[in-house]
Amino acid sequence: MKLTIFSLFLASAAALTQQSSLNRREMLSSIVAAGIASAVVVEPANAIDACKKGSKNCIRTTWTPPSGSSKAASIASLKKVLEAYPQEGQDKVDLGGWALVEDNFSSGSARLEYTSGVGNFAKYFNGGKPFVDDLRLEIDDSGVVEVRSSSRIGDSDLGVNQKRLAYLGSGLQAAGWTIPEPKY
Repeated sequence: MKLTIFSLFLASAAALTQQSSLNRREMLSSIVAAGIASAVVVEPANAIDACKKGSKNCIRTTWTPPSGSSKAASIASLKKVLEAYPQEGQDKVDLGGWALVEDNFSSGSARLEYTSGVGNFAKYFNGGKPFVDDLRLEIDDSGVVEVRSSSRIGDSDLGVNQKRLAYLGSGLQAAGWTIPEPKY
């Protein structure tokens, strides 16, 4: 749903002062005639923020369950794949494990934290702390899942989010889901 808001901008205080002798209808007509009126279209906010344009540390995508799936079935399938993700990581990413930090599946959302960059890499580039990435999931009433996987710091995640989403996506594809290739 789009909400259209009409906003009027006055060119200057002087213009308003000059037109103060006019009634409201005449003032509005003169403002519109001068081309000062404009329309602004405001979109409702998504629960999951978009990734910055050109980002190399954030991916936003949509996962679609098999036709006819209920929200409850989608959540069950999603949980199964998430829980199967190895705590020791995979394909040289997420070697520090993961945790479900916001379990709101009953209302259609969840957030997981994945820990990467343990060892010398973290020691030299992040003050000895591991790098933490966030995976946000929003499940709508039809079972479709909006996904955002992003790094908290840095301009590039060296492909970590892409590998994570590819791994999770392959598990869902095996269950009949439609999963686009994760791209930055």
